[in-house]
Amino acid sequence: MLNYREIMRLRSLGYNITEIANSLHSSRSTIREVLSRFEKNGATWPLDDAITNEKLYEQLYPERKEKIKQYKEPDFDWIHSELSRKGVNLSLLWKEYQAKCRLSNEIPYMYTQFCEHYRSWAGKNKATMRIHHKPGDAMMVDWAGGTLTITDSYTGIQTEGYLFVATLPCSGYVYVELCSDMKTENWLACHTNAYSFFEGVPRLLIPDNLRTGITKNTRLETIINKSYSELASYYDTAIVPARVKAPKDKSAVEGSVKFASTWILAALRNQTFLSLNDAKIAVKERLIELNNQPFQKREGSRKSAFIQEEKAFLQPLPSTPFELATWSKAKVSSAYIVSDGRNHYSVPYNLIGETVDIRTTREMVEILFHGARVASHIRLNHQVKDPIVKKEHMPMKHQKYLAYDKADFIKWGTSIGPNTERVVQSFLSAGLAPEQGYKPCVSLMSLSKKYSKDKIEQVCLECLSFNETPSIRSISLLLKDLPPSNISKTSNLINSSPGITRGSKQFQKEGDVNA
Repeated sequence: MLNYREIMRLRSLGYNITEIANSLHSSRSTIREVLSRFEKNGATWPLDDAITNEKLYEQLYPERKEKIKQYKEPDFDWIHSELSRKGVNLSLLWKEYQAKCRLSNEIPYMYTQFCEHYRSWAGKNKATMRIHHKPGDAMMVDWAGGTLTITDSYTGIQTEGYLFVATLPCSGYVYVELCSDMKTENWLACHTNAYSFFEGVPRLLIPDNLRTGITKNTRLETIINKSYSELASYYDTAIVPARVKAPKDKSAVEGSVKFASTWILAALRNQTFLSLNDAKIAVKERLIELNNQPFQKREGSRKSAFIQEEKAFLQPLPSTPFELATWSKAKVSSAYIVSDGRNHYSVPYNLIGETVDIRTTREMVEILFHGARVASHIRLNHQVKDPIVKKEHMPMKHQKYLAYDKADFIKWGTSIGPNTERVVQSFLSAGLAPEQGYKPCVSLMSLSKKYSKDKIEQVCLECLSFNETPSIRSISLLLKDLPPSNISKTSNLINSSPGITRGSKQFQKEGDVNA
């Protein structure tokens, strides 16, 4: 349709017919006819905004009014509601609108006109937000730039509280939480609390490129922190980090962060908080006010918009909350132990020197090697001096060593002889605890595998004759100094054996004279 309003505007600025025709890509005769009809109707510029080109056409050409096509007006309320549903767009709704017009023998708008009419309607009804953000589609998260000062009531030491902000861009509904730091555990806990606050999970999760969430984000690849990826998998949502240096990707959360900083941090700047818990309570109170604050350019508030437009489109929460877990890597030491940062825990000894993954939750410490779990321990909430070691993780020699006790050593010494028993008793009583004598007892037992009981007993008697507290070193040296013939019964048997002998007759040849 010819732009009649523009013809009048250009004529009022003093342009001639040729210039107007060139500007509107129309013929001079058409422009001349339109201007002539304007003069007859007495129309002058400026025109009221409500007078559209369609209405001007009806005024200028009343004789053609009956011939004007009557297009079927779309149900914009219905279109607006359907656009909120997952996967629905204007192209699909236009095709359905066309199909209905065919059934009722009515004339539909073409796609371009259909979209223009809808956007015009949406703009008048202050509902353009839905065009850009679908309900329940995304949650944007970030840390606020400002902090809240907390003063310890006993020491007077001041610490900083950090504000986590999550927002649903469609309704603008906001969740904020004050944390003692910006580490991974708080970052994940805030996400879990945000989902509980919203009572549902959006399809997408859009964070900034901070280290606690995103390991690497380049043009070619995106590497997500393992703990963060585990959380997204549990809640069945997808992490789509904002592009580096592209704040428009998360403009909603940027605006919410700014608004939260003003509404919460700035509003609480003059208050003194003596504990983190007191500060958290104040932040929650301000959050309620923030979400109930009326909109300036449309009816309702963030909370009412969330309840009416977005809540129903969120995915349901899992039956149980996400178990927070942090991941780290460690090289297994020669003592076959790794640390969770607080205590030390054992792993199978055959992994000494290998690098393993450590998954730490509030209740458990899991050690994985090449994706397979090789050990797990109940995590201690307090720090202990000694490592937590499982028997099955130890080499067989170490397991045998732990299996010994005082009674076993004395029983073995008695089986060898009274002198050996006295030596064993000496070893066990030499220290503050019997366990300090286990090692020399094990060494003496090892010597009994090489030397006979009689020789062990003989050497123990000799040691006791000049020292009431013999050492395993002196016993070992005395055993080594024994003559070779006396080392063991087996060697004595070998030395005294006649072997296989043959007489001279066995080598005498037949017919030998001397035979």
